[in-house]
Parts: sequence; C-alpha cells; structure tokens
Amino acid sequence: MPNTAMPEPKLDVICIGRSSVDLYGSQIGGRLEDMAGFAKYIGGSPTNISIGASRLGLKSAVITRVGDEHMGRFIREQLVAEGVDVSGVITDPVRLTALVLLGIRDNAQFPLIFYRENCADMGLVEDEIDPVFIASARAVLVTGTHFSTPQVAAASMKAIRLARAAGRKVAFDIDYRPNLWALGGHNDGESRFVESAYVTEHLRPILSECDLIVGTEEEWHIAGGSTDTLAALASVRAFSDATMVCKRGALGCTVFAGKDDNDVAQEPVQIRGWDAGITVPVQKIDVFNVLGAGDGFMAGFLRGWLRGESLATAASYANGCGALAVSRHGCAPAYPSFAELSHLLTHGSSEFALRKDTQLSQLHWATTRRRRWHKLAAFAFDHRHQFVAMAKQHGRDEAAIDEFKLLALEAAAKVIGAAGEEGSQTMGILVDDRLGRSALHKASDLDCWIGRPIEESGVFPLSLEEAPDIGSRLAQWPANHCVKVLLPFRTDDSSDIIDGHEKLIVQLFDACQQTNHEMLLEIITARPDKPTAVDQVPQIIERMYELDVFPDWWKLEPVDKPEFWTQCGDIVRKHDPHVQGIIVLGKEAPSDVLAGAFAAAKTEPLVKGFAIGRTIFADVAASWFKGELTDAAARDSMADKYSNLIALWNKAGA
Repeated sequence: MPNTAMPEPKLDVICIGRSSVDLYGSQIGGRLEDMAGFAKYIGGSPTNISIGASRLGLKSAVITRVGDEHMGRFIREQLVAEGVDVSGVITDPVRLTALVLLGIRDNAQFPLIFYRENCADMGLVEDEIDPVFIASARAVLVTGTHFSTPQVAAASMKAIRLARAAGRKVAFDIDYRPNLWALGGHNDGESRFVESAYVTEHLRPILSECDLIVGTEEEWHIAGGSTDTLAALASVRAFSDATMVCKRGALGCTVFAGKDDNDVAQEPVQIRGWDAGITVPVQKIDVFNVLGAGDGFMAGFLRGWLRGESLATAASYANGCGALAVSRHGCAPAYPSFAELSHLLTHGSSEFALRKDTQLSQLHWATTRRRRWHKLAAFAFDHRHQFVAMAKQHGRDEAAIDEFKLLALEAAAKVIGAAGEEGSQTMGILVDDRLGRSALHKASDLDCWIGRPIEESGVFPLSLEEAPDIGSRLAQWPANHCVKVLLPFRTDDSSDIIDGHEKLIVQLFDACQQTNHEMLLEIITARPDKPTAVDQVPQIIERMYELDVFPDWWKLEPVDKPEFWTQCGDIVRKHDPHVQGIIVLGKEAPSDVLAGAFAAAKTEPLVKGFAIGRTIFADVAASWFKGELTDAAARDSMADKYSNLIALWNKAGA
C-alpha cells in the first residue's frame, strides 16, 4: 500500500531507459540495402511507452539522456508535443543520441541496425535518479536494455529501490534485444532470442522487485531460463509475486494475477497451465510491422493497471494498442489515443488491414496531433499574382517581392516576439515558396504556425503548383508546414468543373495524410462575374465530408451573421469533432467590416481566429514598391496593423 507519509503522486508513470531516433525505411518489401528514403520517428522502448501512455490519458515522464545536437532536440520537442514530462531528460554534452535504422521486408523480417555505441542514454548515472521525482509518480517503469551494463543498471536499480521506499509500483518490460547485451554483431539487430545463462541470472534480482512484468514468449524464455514458456513463467513465479503478462502474438495475451492486484488481497496465481491465467484474444488482422508493437501493448496495459481496472480490461487495452501498432508504419507514431482505442474496442473494424480503415485513420490523425491550436491569428502574405501585378506596376522584379515578404516576416516576428510564449502558441504566417522563399525558410526559426499555399495563384479552375505527383512533392515539405489550398467552388458551377475540383481535393487530402501534413481548405465562392454566395458554403463543407475529405482547418469568408458560423460549426462538429478549427479570411476588408465579422464568428466555438493579409500589407506594399517607404517603416507599419488586427479580434464580442 502507498506510504501515507508521501504526497499524492502527480504523475502516473515514469519510464526510465533508452531513447533514440528511429530512421524507418519508407519502402516496403525490400532489403535495408535497397531503402532509398527514411522516415524519422522517436524511438527507444521506455520513450515509446511514455508517449503511448500519454496518448491514452496517463500522465507520463521519461528519465533518459539525449545528445546536445539536432536529434536530441528532436526527441525533447516530440516528447513535449506528446504531453510527456521532460524534466528527467538530461542533455549529454559529449555523447550522441542513439539511432536505429530499420525496415519492413515482410510480415516476418524486419532488418534493423542499432547505432548505440557510447550513446547518450547509456550515460545515465545513479546521481541523476532523484528521490523526489521518483516519488512523484504512482509507478516507475524500467526496461531490460538498461540493465545490460553496470552504470545504467545501477541507475535503474536505484529507481526501483526509491519507488519501493516510497510505496510506489514497479513495472518491468523485459525488452530483450540480444545484441544490446553483446550477444550478437551489428548484423544481428533483428534477432529476438539468444539463450544466455548470464542474462537470466542477471535479471532474477530485478524481477523479484517488480509488481508487473511483461514480455513476449521469447522474453519469458530468457527471464525464466527455459525455452518452454510455461516452465519459464513458473520459474519466475517461484521468486516473484508480480502480475505476469505473456504476449502471445495472434493468440492475444495471458495475464497471471499477482499479489494484491488492483488492491484486492490475494496470493499470486500459480502457473500450472495457460488456463491458470486470464487469456484475452485479439481480432485476426494484417501484420504490417511488429517493431514497437510491444511498447504500445505495455502502454495500453498500464492504462488499465494504473487506473485500477480489471486485468481483463487492461489486457484488452493492451491488445488493442498492439493491434493498431502492428498495422502501421513506425513505432510511437502508430500508438492510439484513448478515443481511437475505445472506438476500436467498441465498434471493431471491417478491415483486415486496420491502416485501411478510413474512420480509424482519421480518428488517429485528429486525436494525436503534434500540436493543438486553441487560437490562431495569422498574417497571410502568400499572395502571388497580386504581388506580381503590383511589382510590375512600379517597375520592380520578383526579387523585390521576395525582399518585401522578408519584411512582412520580420513584422510578424516582431509581434510574435512581443507576445512572448503566447505569440508562438497563438500566431502564425501564411507564405509561399515561389515568391517568398527567403521568408518561408527563415520562418522555421519562429516556432509559430506556418501555412504554405499549394494552389496556382489566380488560376481557374483550381490547379496545383506541386503537380502532377502531389505526394512526392509534399514529401519534400517540412512536417510543420500546413498545406493551404484555396478552392474556388460554387454549387452552381458546371458539373465538369465541380468533378475536376472534387477529384483534385480528394487527391490532395490523401497526399497530405500520406506525408503527415495538416491541410487548410479555403472556400471562395466569389467570381469576377458572380458575387459571393455564402449560403452555399455549408453545403460545400458537407460535400467535402461526403468525399471523406477532413481538413484540419477551414478558412471561410468574413460574414457578419452569427447563424452562418453556427451552421458551419455544426456541420464540422458532426463530422470531425477533433478538427483544429475554423478561421476567418479578410478579402482586404476594412477594420469596421472585419469587426462585425469577428463578432459574429466568435459566437461559434470552433472559430479559432483569422488568416488575413491585404488588410495588413496592401497599402504598405504599394508605398514600398513606389519607393515612398523605407524597409524599417514598412516593417513597423505592418507590425502595427497586425497587432491592431489581433486586438480587434480579442475585443470582438467582448
């Protein structure tokens, strides 16, 4: 029972051990030698588990080391984005972050190479295990790899002792990788089992201190010193009262209750056969990638176990997380949110390959976003044909446009910087790569929302700059660039125009999903020969959802009628309650017109802000191109206009 002298834990679980960057081969079905490109993900068993647990609603943390370089910063940033406490993540000034290169050859072969020689996470020492921090969690989780050398073993054992002293639980993922115990060469990364009396004996004193032990059949073989799984489990039971979970692949898992499981006084179950445990089966599904599935499984089991739910429920969570993980590319990115897991367990799936389930895939994407925006005030200067016309009018070339857009970025940066932390969390820019490349590339240092247009400017019907192969082009875009597309759409367009637009939008949305980019869909109903038809917008939104297009953002015209925004919000909410939001565009409207539109829009909770450009830059750009404004004056004027627009939004409807 918990030590009553200790304060109530603030965290659910602290995971201790390895962290790495996984470079996953993007090509499926070949040798690692033939991989031409790689996707970059966070990795390392305890780090993966911390993310999986956080996605399921647990408060998790990691104790590890990362290098003082780009990959170390990547791990830290990803953990923060996932809601994982990083106060125990230490930056190693000397060692590099561990790397893993891996691929998917078929459903049985997963070639991988560990780059872990003298890596940062193996530099963890006992002094870095803080008693107060350990006591702040209901449980600590340790993994097998961090007992493979004396230094990290000492650190992990200290965490176990401190957790025991504080009355906290200890969970252990056997996580057996033979070549990380020097039982194989660099070419043996895929190996899952090598008999070793040394490893078996080394693990015994650790296992006896644990409340929960989880492993595959091969991992139980090394833990129990027998290749007969039941004999191995019985061997461990002889000196451990822990809850013991055996992952059995397509058969699901079997749980053998430990002492005092879920605060119910009992003796641990003796293991005389599989029927002594609780076996929870799994749906038969396509196995696409087993790497990292066990970490997802552990996160799922922890969700039930630490919340005091039944062992069968915990096992069902674990199986569901494992099933979703084996269905997708990557490890941690494949793990579900609790909303997604609940949907799977409640409704199942008609798809043998779960990654092809449209509803699950959308729910996964929408509920595991790398960043959630509760407000967005964006300065949009992604305009192209307007700038070309303006520059030409005043005898300036495209280089001058790029120069001006840098000034616009500097104006935005001035406002964002003045707002401090709130600025990077609530503000952003829209800028293009054709005429604003310098600004677009420099914007990466701002840590704000970045939108980037993909449509050809001023062209009708819709045509994309990144064509014909949209996906391969988007694969070159940084992951934090939101793909913005302006869709000139009317319900009274000719059928061939509508069909062409719909096919292109479906194609674009699929490419965004495949390359992990958010998508902003801007609806424009006005034409040179036709006025704005805002009454058509709700019908257009509904039609996009009928096409299985789920934009992360909707950008709509400035309408001063609350009922318009309510109607649009209701449609979006019905189809995608986890949407990022709706924002208002400007159309060069004056402040008094925008004030009315802002007040009306803010009556709908899904409206998060605006993305407006010409209201901010039009007059300034004209004067600057004429040579009537200095760079500093242009920058300061745009910063003032941007600030005033933000103030107008904040004041609207107050």
